[in-house]
Amino acid sequence: MIYVMLRRGDTLFFCCLFMNGEHEKDAELGSSLVVRGASILIREVIVVEGKDDTVAIHRAVEADTIETGGSAINDTTIKRIALAQERRGVIIFTDPDHAGEKIRKTIAERVPGCKHAFLPRHEAIAKGDLGVENAKPEAIRRALEQVRSEMPSMTSELTWTDLVEAGLTTHAGSAERRRQLGEILGIGYCNAKQMLKRCGVFQIGREEFENALRKLNQFEQEQCAEGE
Repeated sequence: MIYVMLRRGDTLFFCCLFMNGEHEKDAELGSSLVVRGASILIREVIVVEGKDDTVAIHRAVEADTIETGGSAINDTTIKRIALAQERRGVIIFTDPDHAGEKIRKTIAERVPGCKHAFLPRHEAIAKGDLGVENAKPEAIRRALEQVRSEMPSMTSELTWTDLVEAGLTTHAGSAERRRQLGEILGIGYCNAKQMLKRCGVFQIGREEFENALRKLNQFEQEQCAEGE
């Protein structure tokens, strides 16, 4: 879940936004807070790569951002991110490409405990350019609804054999299945080794993995049926 504030007129309400879109009841107000028709304010600071990414984020939600200015992140930027993580929490939201993954890894290693949001590649591309800046507001909101908390010390319940049996590695079409499964789980595209690691650090258990796999298999069956 992520923490949000909802604006109704000049009044701000604080609540928690869950992956299924429901909201925790506010104990003090005794009512269920609804996002529809309201501006969503993200409590955490969102880390993006550049100014155009910030513009895209602001089209989708109201949030503060820190821009890395590229993959060569300096100590000053890391200190800003660390301070934001300490005081408000941080969501890393970098481009779904190699450079973006490098930035994500660097920040996660130097500022433990950050949350992660992943944007599917097909929702971040325009005229051959790949980046958060190209995403539509609804795509950004979906990615933020699927934000994942990182637990670096956790190990996965899953094994390499699970990935092989699920057709996620060593099979024809494995890369495409990983892409689709990563989108369902909200952990982005990654190779098989990275997927196993992410299932651990993002606390994806066997039940969640198998539920996502069933959705993927059902989708593939429907696609085959349409093609017949």
